[in-house]
Amino acid sequence: MIAEGTMAPDFDCDTSTGRIHLKDLRGAPVVLYFYPEADTPGCTIESKRFRDLLPEFQAKGVRILGISTDAVPKQQKFADHCGLPFPLIADVSKKITESYGVLSPGGKARRTSFLIDPTGTVVEVVDTSSPLRHPEAAVRRFLGPEAVERLKPRSYP
Repeated sequence: MIAEGTMAPDFDCDTSTGRIHLKDLRGAPVVLYFYPEADTPGCTIESKRFRDLLPEFQAKGVRILGISTDAVPKQQKFADHCGLPFPLIADVSKKITESYGVLSPGGKARRTSFLIDPTGTVVEVVDTSSPLRHPEAAVRRFLGPEAVERLKPRSYP
């Protein structure tokens, strides 16, 4: 797994909303969250939480990107089902997941988030299976510790 303080590996790939090139996002903080599989319970909880926090992140210029090894059609269906307005990256080749060091032995992404500063440097790695810990860490890092209490999650199905 790549370490904090290193440059985030670049990628150029298809998403649920079109093509994205990570280096084009330089100048803005980025939350890159890897999840095992679209439309599964934990991934749905995590993604909906990022969705609900999106206005707060957008106000600070933070970009949110989800990524799994699912194909674009499955990512699009998941985005539509959950009302996710941010890109979901389709890493079918698993090259991105491998470059970040989060490919599980079963061939899926391990639930891990990389919080990337505007220069492209990874400033924090969140490596836990708990889906709500990832948005919480992003809130603390990019919105400030006082926002964690103010933005406590509601319950998710």
